[in-house]
Amino acid sequence: MGRLTRDQAVARLLDGIRHDMQSCAVIRDLLERQFQAALRHRAAELGELAGELMPQLDAMEQRRQQRVQLVRALRGAGATMDDMLNGLPAAQRDRATADWQQLEQQVRDCQEATTRNGSLMADQYTVMQRVLHGEDQLYAPD
Repeated sequence: MGRLTRDQAVARLLDGIRHDMQSCAVIRDLLERQFQAALRHRAAELGELAGELMPQLDAMEQRRQQRVQLVRALRGAGATMDDMLNGLPAAQRDRATADWQQLEQQVRDCQEATTRNGSLMADQYTVMQRVLHGEDQLYAPD
């Protein structure tokens, strides 16, 4: 990461939050498209969407790791994002806190969409297994 001034480190951290907010919007759109593709059994489209999702998720993970490093460097080894935000000057803190809360909500929305999509695809897989291989009989006929 190199040597940064405190102001540069804070700016990088806040920029990362804004980049993640943009990424979350893209990811949420991709997840919705994934859901629609799964509903319509469009396997090729699902593969393409997975290819678009992974770079977005990887970039967000890199920014998260950088954020953790920056918070620890600025506020100490056990510091949290709340500690970081509370240590900012009032004007900067208000915007940063609002952005952080929005990012947290966007991440929760993406997690819910991911769970929904996974459940749909798992249900579809189960149905296809039943169609292809028949249903397991729990009880033998008398």
